[in-house]
Amino acid sequence: MFEVSVDAAFAAAHSLRGYQGKCESLHGHNYRVRLTIAGKELDKLGLLHDFTVLKRALRGVVNQLDHKHLNELPPFDKVNPSAENLARYIHDETVKQLAGQLSGGAATSLTVWETETAAATYRP
Repeated sequence: MFEVSVDAAFAAAHSLRGYQGKCESLHGHNYRVRLTIAGKELDKLGLLHDFTVLKRALRGVVNQLDHKHLNELPPFDKVNPSAENLARYIHDETVKQLAGQLSGGAATSLTVWETETAAATYRP
């Protein structure tokens, strides 16, 4: 099994509705995101998937979140913008952008770091 990963970053503000603590108040993070693709076979060039294509798709999603108040954007106007929910959302939106392009593998995980020491991972 081969895995390739690409990273992206964005800055955004959010608040966690119903949270008992300081994260209930509006605050921001410099998020880091990692998309991982896995597959058993490489193409004729010896690649699982082109990094450029993966980066473009991931950046297309995170750029829509960059310098925004996440609570004001769908689906986070209804769903809490936790790192866990962000990971699932970014994964799903990136996979939509890659539809039909992942002949050599599948998106196996998306990790969102809120800080250098705290991250959430979504695996479909």
